[in-house]
Amino acid sequence: MLAVVFDADGRPTGLDKSLDACRIAGSIRLDAREDLLAALGLADKSIGDAMLCLHAWRRWGDGFVERLAGDFAFALWDESRQRLLLVRDQLGIRSLFYARIGTAWVVSDSLEWLAAQPGLDKRLDETWIGDFLASGHSFDAWRTVYAAVKRLPPGHCATLRRDGEAVRRYWQLTVGEPLFMRDGEAYGERLRELTRAAIRDRAPAGRVGISMSGGLDSTTLAALSVEALGDAARVTARCAHFETLMADDEPRFARLAAQALGIALVFDKADAAYDPQWRERGIRTAEPKLAIVNAHRERTLARSMAAAAGVWLFGEGPDNALAFEREAYLGWLLRTGRWSRLASALWRYAGLKLGEREQRQPPSPARPASSGLPAELPAWLRPDFVERTGLRERLHSFYFPPPHDHPWHPRAIGSFGTPVWQSLLGNLEADLVQGLDWRHPYLDLRVLQFLLSVPPVPWARRKLVLREAMRGRLPAEVLERRKTPLSGNALHRALSGDDLPPLESSSLALWIDPARLPRRPQAADLDPLIAVHALDHWLS
Repeated sequence: MLAVVFDADGRPTGLDKSLDACRIAGSIRLDAREDLLAALGLADKSIGDAMLCLHAWRRWGDGFVERLAGDFAFALWDESRQRLLLVRDQLGIRSLFYARIGTAWVVSDSLEWLAAQPGLDKRLDETWIGDFLASGHSFDAWRTVYAAVKRLPPGHCATLRRDGEAVRRYWQLTVGEPLFMRDGEAYGERLRELTRAAIRDRAPAGRVGISMSGGLDSTTLAALSVEALGDAARVTARCAHFETLMADDEPRFARLAAQALGIALVFDKADAAYDPQWRERGIRTAEPKLAIVNAHRERTLARSMAAAAGVWLFGEGPDNALAFEREAYLGWLLRTGRWSRLASALWRYAGLKLGEREQRQPPSPARPASSGLPAELPAWLRPDFVERTGLRERLHSFYFPPPHDHPWHPRAIGSFGTPVWQSLLGNLEADLVQGLDWRHPYLDLRVLQFLLSVPPVPWARRKLVLREAMRGRLPAEVLERRKTPLSGNALHRALSGDDLPPLESSSLALWIDPARLPRRPQAADLDPLIAVHALDHWLS
């Protein structure tokens, strides 16, 4: 755990690695180490990632952060300038928090540790509370539940001195021209090459786990892990599925993939989506979380997975990066006069559509209608609280953000900057306490930039580029499977007919009217209602 106190005398404690007049500490795992070593002119491959960051800082100064890639959150003390530099990775896979206590700065990758420090102002951030009660997470990357504690946003660094702080963005996701390659085989080979490199950078010496559904993203990750590591025995997989709560065809497709790859596969029942004893479990999280109502089961599962493999690969990324933005892309080709590219895209797309009709596959089940922006905020929120936090406007901006200005892939690129990403990654990062380290090969910047650079037409339609890359490597049934969303909300079904426990904290009256709060949840207001109970439990 990173725990740094930058005291009133301007000296930090808790920094363990040193080079010249610099010291560093944090959670650091770098990608493309060999490229970085070569750029630094270093031949010693045994140099640790923390020391490699110090060498990079000595060579390039503050610009060194722009040459780093991976999962990291660290603090670097610069003796010559008497300052502490905080750095968080580009996509926010690792977290970093800091606060001022009197004349001292306190920094940690653990909000729980920081919140326990003597003298910290523990007044709550009402804006954070409002966001949480409306959506289950904050709409601002830098906020925490405590007004005095800041979370360093992804892709940012902060300079702390005795007299203040300065925060700057050092990276943002950009994609230039589309990557035009010869054919599907060329795209597939490039995707396999980059993903295998990302897996090797993330894999430990022993076994690696895959969180594997029967979908294309995670089974691709499993297949390429076997190739990257050269030994199917080093790869194990877990598939969470429903047996009684609702229909779920994930096990059949996951089993097909595991058998074809020769990897171990364990099934985990997900039917117990709500723990009736959650308030009695004694589990406390650093901030209020919706997941508290099933945290006991999730922590038990995390410990079980950690016993099988310390590092698990998560397949999130392609759903966003391969958004099928047909109109935006074709419109850009038309506006910029790329006539041959436009004709080629239309020809390939027409052929793809014709081939799908000839296969006469049954239509995929309709997705449940999105709830979109609620017509009204939950009726139990106090009007004065909504007014002073600007919650209605904040919620509207979250559901209807201004469109990203990218000319041909705006939805895909814009999606990686939403607060939902930070909430997801923060929840996964919490499993480190149970010994489970989640890593994300598709969020490797080399892989992500490639996926975003692939022309959406035709290669993003039904993730054609992934299917081309894995043809002959995964069973045909898996490759041609259509996306099948679950038929309902697991938590609501698990709660059906049950009352939520009574509230305990008197502080809730600042933000809600308890008399208007229903005891028995309905599907339409389930998450906001769970948020009230999660906040109540956290306050209690």
